[in-house]
Order: sequence, then structure tokens, then C-alpha cells
Amino acid sequence: MSMLTLHPMKEIRVIVAGEHRAFVTELFDKMNATGYTIIGNVSGKGHHGFREAHFMFSEQESLVIIMTVVPEQKVEPILAGLRPLFDRHSGVMFVTDVAVSRSEYFGTPADRS
Repeated sequence: MSMLTLHPMKEIRVIVAGEHRAFVTELFDKMNATGYTIIGNVSGKGHHGFREAHFMFSEQESLVIIMTVVPEQKVEPILAGLRPLFDRHSGVMFVTDVAVSRSEYFGTPADRS
């Protein structure tokens, strides 16, 4: 039985008001992230108090989590692109080490070298 080979990558997870979703996804697209996952209607508590999901109202009013997995060299440009958003609006971002089995799904060979 053959083992899966794991390749190191970085996960970027951004939690912002739904009205800023397009800013984040357009940045990920511009930086050639090969994909992202969006989880809407998120509740949570932070510096601005408790934010409850609004299932009956516009997604613009609730929090969203947008996450992507990219090669390490894409992290700094993405962080630089997110800075204007976080300079003006509330939100949080996490960057974590992850390992993927299908590295070709997360960037071009030049991205991984």
C-alpha cells in the first residue's frame, strides 16, 4: 500500500463583515489563489462585542469566513492586500501551516518551487 505524500502550504482564514466579502475574494483571485471556501452567517464575539448571524436578513450584515490554501510565497502579497481592509474595518485573519496531498490543486509548479 502506498502512502500519500503531503506538501506544506499555508491556510489564510479571514473573518469579516459580509459587505467585505467581495474585497477578499477579488484579492484572492488577483493573487492567483486557485480557490477558496466561504462560510456565511457566522456568529462570534470579539473586540466589537458579540455579532450574531442574521439568517433571515442580508448576508451583508453578518460575518463571513473566507479561507484559501496557497504556497508560502503568496502569503506576504495577500497580507499586504488585506492591510487596507483591516486599517479601516473590523475583522481578523489567521495564517496557519497546513499540508495537502494534491499540491497541484493549490498553485502552479513555479509557485511551489
